[in-house]
Amino acid sequence: MGTISYGKLVIIGAGNVGSAILNSVLRMNILDDIVVVNRNQKKALGEVLDASHTTAFAYSANANIRVGGYEECADAQIIVITAGPSITPGNSRDRMVLLEKNVDVMNNIMEQITRYTKDAIIIVVSNPLDILTYIAQKKFDYPANKIFAYEAGKRAVAAHLERTGRTGTLLDTARFNKMLGDLCGVDAKNVTGFVLGEHGSTSFIPWNTVNIVGVPFDEFEKQFELKEKLDKEKLLHDTKVIGLDIVELKGYTSSGVALSACRLIGSIVRNEKSVVPVSTVVSGQYGMNGVAMSLPCVISKNGIDRILEVPLDEEGKRDLKKCYHYLKSTIESVYTE
Repeated sequence: MGTISYGKLVIIGAGNVGSAILNSVLRMNILDDIVVVNRNQKKALGEVLDASHTTAFAYSANANIRVGGYEECADAQIIVITAGPSITPGNSRDRMVLLEKNVDVMNNIMEQITRYTKDAIIIVVSNPLDILTYIAQKKFDYPANKIFAYEAGKRAVAAHLERTGRTGTLLDTARFNKMLGDLCGVDAKNVTGFVLGEHGSTSFIPWNTVNIVGVPFDEFEKQFELKEKLDKEKLLHDTKVIGLDIVELKGYTSSGVALSACRLIGSIVRNEKSVVPVSTVVSGQYGMNGVAMSLPCVISKNGIDRILEVPLDEEGKRDLKKCYHYLKSTIESVYTE
């Protein structure tokens, strides 16, 4: 629709997650223009003023940070959506009620954004993010490679009410790699393993692809001289619920969510072509259509360059099929094309 101002970020929502992303992005020193859009402008202004004072320190970017409206999206390079009703510790609101509220919020936000642009790369943090990403892309005909999502911390609906699913898979993948690295006594950055599928109870780990510098998962006990056998079910369960445990302990999650955002923003701004799991609308991958789910994607200045189909064994294929049917039925319950 217009010219893109490279290095410009718009953050929609100034809650715990939005403010954490703002402060984390500033530490990256790669953006020079950051706008915060929030219904409560006083809250947004407070966050902006607080964050702006950090730019006076050495080695901090002298970024222009300000409060603005949706018109700021017109020339944005990246838009991060964090707005939407949230769960809190002990909250037992009906899952579908919260889902419908967040769908309404997303519709309102996308109506505003698309008045000004379809060129910006949109990163969705609000949950249930697979559903919201699909609706936002399809209903508003947004370029599929320019809208994707990752874990949103405390906003997972299914996780809180069912306690079987956490949220999405970029941060879940980081958590899983950290757990596995600790068990094997190696740096988590040397672990290659993805949590894929839905941001919730049907997420899964394709175990046949998990490795540490080429050593396959089935050989970890021997190679790293582990005293106990690795329990796949426990590792997956712990990966799913650890974020919820953090919510119950401190009231919300923000640090991991913010660094996940920075991982994506950095990949876009630096044109890294990094492979990370994000939720995107599928277009025939594994024979699937009509859903958004997390798969490994190549992230660059263009958004998603390509979606990768990692080889799945029979167990992985069954898990993917289960996830697909669950997401398909949930989308059909709230959205008709």
